[in-house]
Amino acid sequence: MKSKKTKLKPVRCHCGSIAVIRDGSFVHGEKSRGGKLYVCSRFPDCDSYVGVDERTQLPLGTLAGGNLRHKRIEAHKLFDQLWKHGVMTRSNAYRWMGDKFGLRSRQAHIGYFSEYMCDELMAECRKALRNNKIAC
Repeated sequence: MKSKKTKLKPVRCHCGSIAVIRDGSFVHGEKSRGGKLYVCSRFPDCDSYVGVDERTQLPLGTLAGGNLRHKRIEAHKLFDQLWKHGVMTRSNAYRWMGDKFGLRSRQAHIGYFSEYMCDELMAECRKALRNNKIAC
């Protein structure tokens, strides 16, 4: 029996344009750390992109412009401190995030968060870190 190759749905940017897969150097130039990105086809006019899962070729979240990318990075840094300092395991940290915001496990990924959700997550992470006497 022949295996069916699943065709990926086009990835769309929040501006409505289709995103295309590019090498990281397309966006980051010499500062690129490799990897692939889904980049808005209107780049650089629309400065939105997101990483690609090399195994599945799926986006690692939604395309985001500079402000939202920065918020997601900052939220991830704080969130990662929970498991890096042993407050909880990494998997428990994701469960905690899901429980805190009423998210299913597939929704509990910072790459899908809005600026508002990033702000809320950072506030909750700061509380948890302070409660465990960890500077943030």
